[in-house]
Amino acid sequence: MHTQTTKTFQHVTDEKWATLSRSLWYRIRTITYWTFTFLLVFELAAGSLWNLLQIEWVRVQLNYLGYPLYYTYITGVWQIGGAAVIIAPGFLRLKEWAYAGSFFQFSGAVLSHLLAGDFVPVSTWLTPLVFSMFVIVSWALRPADRRLPNAGLAPETRPLALGRSERNPSCSVCRFVSNAARRAPYYHAASR
Repeated sequence: MHTQTTKTFQHVTDEKWATLSRSLWYRIRTITYWTFTFLLVFELAAGSLWNLLQIEWVRVQLNYLGYPLYYTYITGVWQIGGAAVIIAPGFLRLKEWAYAGSFFQFSGAVLSHLLAGDFVPVSTWLTPLVFSMFVIVSWALRPADRRLPNAGLAPETRPLALGRSERNPSCSVCRFVSNAARRAPYYHAASR
């Protein structure tokens, strides 16, 4: 009887511990996600503002790296758009693109500095490297409601032969090719 009670108590304790452990892990994951996401969004918004205002530091960096000055307007607009999409609920497909664009932005900055020979001071390439890590951590720890659902593999939709596809009848190229194939004998007959 004593061993049965001990086993039951141990089982209940293990379940409580597992539930507490999952709950604690979920809280830590959520806090970590929002911390890194806030830092990422803040950097994107601040960088966007700096780019759109073309502060002196940005002009000097771009001139040294060989980028044209109008590049600041392009990246400034994309950065503020990416920050808004990442922080806003919904827009799951755009979130994926915003994370990818942010990663390309920061990793491109790292490579630009390294390829320009900016090894010292380390902060010139280490700072964008840290922000690219923020992108990865924020992307990896997203909650389920901020992820694309797993749709699995898409079925084959490409037509097997040229011509109008039954799967995609609105394909303008397919319609053009199939219509041209049907008209071909008339062209040959008229040219004789």
